[in-house]
Amino acid sequence: MKSTQLTIAVDFDGTIVEDKYPHIGTPLLFAFETLKKLQANGHLLILWTYRYGDKLQEAVDFCKENGIEFYAVNKSYPEEKFNGEISRKIHADIFIDDRNFGGMVSWGAIYQKIVKEEPEIKQNKKGGFFSFLKNN
Repeated sequence: MKSTQLTIAVDFDGTIVEDKYPHIGTPLLFAFETLKKLQANGHLLILWTYRYGDKLQEAVDFCKENGIEFYAVNKSYPEEKFNGEISRKIHADIFIDDRNFGGMVSWGAIYQKIVKEEPEIKQNKKGGFFSFLKNN
């Protein structure tokens, strides 16, 4: 079942990679895999980061080397021009950031929430961990 296309703004430092700013940290577990799956599902990804100039380009290049090209970078759509007279806030349906209230959740949980998949829970046919108590 294909979900509705969403525009998803994703932070870089502390979200896609460990926070080592101004350097690039190690990718977080399943970050790139999840972003690739979201793109494959038709969602638009925006890189939404504090980085600018050369440091921003390093982040964009790093993501491209890891298979992610963003729909837009620090803007709502590719053609948008920066205008200092209006708000810098971008438009997105979802914002993924390590500074969220409550902190960063796992990329697996993010993917499941966005595509509304529930994790598969396998039931032990023998009755679970404490089933040995019933047999004694």
